[in-house]
Amino acid sequence: MARAILLGLLFLLSWILYLDRAAISTAKDLVAGDLGLSNDAMGIVFGAFALGYAVAQIPSGWFADRFGPRVALAAVVAGWSVFTSLTGFARGFASLVAIRFLFGVAEAGAFPGSARAFFNWLPAAQHGRANGLIFSGSRLGAALSFPILAWVLGAFGWRGAFLFLGVPGVLWALVWLAWFRDQPPWKVDRLPAAVDDTRLGQVFRSRPMLLAMGQYFAGNFTFFICLSWMHPYLMSHYHLTRERAAWFSMIVLLIGATAQWVAGFLVDRLYRSPLRAHSRRIPAMTGFFLSAAALAAIRLTTSPEASVACFAIATFGAEMTVSPSWAFCIDLGGKKSGTVSGAMNMIGNFGSFVSASLFPVMNRWTGDATAYFLVAAALNVLAGTAWLRMSAPRRTS
Repeated sequence: MARAILLGLLFLLSWILYLDRAAISTAKDLVAGDLGLSNDAMGIVFGAFALGYAVAQIPSGWFADRFGPRVALAAVVAGWSVFTSLTGFARGFASLVAIRFLFGVAEAGAFPGSARAFFNWLPAAQHGRANGLIFSGSRLGAALSFPILAWVLGAFGWRGAFLFLGVPGVLWALVWLAWFRDQPPWKVDRLPAAVDDTRLGQVFRSRPMLLAMGQYFAGNFTFFICLSWMHPYLMSHYHLTRERAAWFSMIVLLIGATAQWVAGFLVDRLYRSPLRAHSRRIPAMTGFFLSAAALAAIRLTTSPEASVACFAIATFGAEMTVSPSWAFCIDLGGKKSGTVSGAMNMIGNFGSFVSASLFPVMNRWTGDATAYFLVAAALNVLAGTAWLRMSAPRRTS
C-alpha cells in the first residue's frame, strides 16, 4: 500500500509539473501580444526555462542524494509553484525571461529526486513501470493543459491563469512532507552500483554515461517540439483556431502518455526474462527509430490530421525512450542515482533548449519547418544507434 501511495504522489507531482510547464505554449500568443514580443523573443522565453532546467540538474540531483528526496522534492515543488504564479506578474521581456529561467531551475530537481526515491524504495525489477507511471503523469498534465488553459485563458486572461496554477504544487509539497520518509519500513535487497565507490568525475567521462546523456539530448529535442512549437506550428501552418490546435496537441500528448506505460511494462518484462541485459536497450532503440521515421514523414503531409498523426507517432517513439533511460541511470548510479540521472537530464534539456531556440531560426532561414524536422529525425537515428554500446552493472534486486 505504501508503494502505491508513493507512486500515486509522484504521478501527481509529474502531472502538476508538466501542467505548469506547458502553460506557456498555450498562452504564447496572448503573452506575446500583451508584452509586444516577437517569435524570436518567445523562442528565448521557451529556451530560458530549458536552460535553467538543464543547468540545475546536477546540483538538484546532488541535493536529493545528500539530503534525501523528502526534503528535496518538497523544496523544488514549492519553489516552482511560486515562479509559476510569478509568471503572471511579468511586465516585459527581461522579467519574463528571468522568471521562466528560475522556474526551470526550481523544476530541475523533480525527476532526479524521484529517481532517488525509487532507488530507496523499489527493487530494480520495478523501475521500468515506476518511471513509466510518473512520466505518463507528466504527459497527461501537459496534454490536459492545452484544452483546460484554452478555456481558462479565454475566461480570465493569461495572468490570472498562471496565478491559479501555482496553488496545486504548494498543497502537494505539504502532503509530501507529512507522509514520505527517505527510508521505507522494509529492506530493499540490491548489489552496490559501480558508481557507489567511484568519483563522479570519472563516471561523467565514462562511455555509458556519455552515451546516456547524448541519447537523452535527442529524446528531449523531439519531445520539446510538442511543448513549445507544435501548437503554434499547427495554428499558423494550417490556419487553425487556438481551440482546435489545442485539442490536436492534447491528442498527441495523450498518445505519448500511453508510450510511457508500454515502455515501462516492456522494460520490467524483459528484465525478468533471459533478455535482462537488453531490458533497457530494446524499448529505447525501438522508440528512437520509430520517432525518426515519423519526423521525416511530417514534411510529406498535406493536412492537419496527417501532421498530427506524424507528431503523435514521433512523440510515442520519443516517449518510449524515457523509462529505459531513467532505469539505466538508477542501475548505473545506485546511491548516487539523483546526481547521475540529473547529469543525463541536464544534457537532455540542453536538447530542449536547442529545440526551442532552433525552430524559429531554421524556419526563417529555410522558409519552412522541413529542415528542422529532418534534423530531429537524424538525431533520433544517432540516439538509437548509441544504445548498442550502452551497458550498466547487472543488479539482482
